Amino acid sequence: MKLRARLAILTVSDRSSAGIREDRGGPLIRSWATDAGAEILAAEILPDERSIIAERLEHWSRVGADLILTTGGTGLSSRDVTPEATLDVIERAVPGIAEWIRASTGRSNRFAYLSRGVAGIRGRTLIVNLPGSPRAVGEYLDHLGRILPHALEQLAARPGSERGDQHPSS
Repeated sequence: MKLRARLAILTVSDRSSAGIREDRGGPLIRSWATDAGAEILAAEILPDERSIIAERLEHWSRVGADLILTTGGTGLSSRDVTPEATLDVIERAVPGIAEWIRASTGRSNRFAYLSRGVAGIRGRTLIVNLPGSPRAVGEYLDHLGRILPHALEQLAARPGSERGDQHPSS
């Protein structure tokens, strides 16, 4: 997979942002994206605070991120507010991404269905929430790699694409 994108990575974790626990999800995303050829625009660790998360997502979409991947804050805990912060920021939801990944990863890990992550668009930026578990991050990235190049091409209407609304198999 070739990922021609400017990527921002946001780890959402009270403990990692306080230096109590090592962030393992963010580095996994960085490694995967770098191997795929993406440019890392920014990477940050923030606490589980809805307004702070939303501000960072909005900022990165404004300064040119094509893709923002978040990790963490998608579970059932009262502190898990990444999906709500994302919904505060996006202009259009893309529910099929989260639905497809949950269904695909849920075949081997029933706990995948407990993730409340969402996906959506702000301007020309695609934002996708991934769980915080390193195992789940890897599984999500395996699936996202199959659709992200086409999704980002559609968003950017990049020159050289045939028709923006045409499926790759058409």
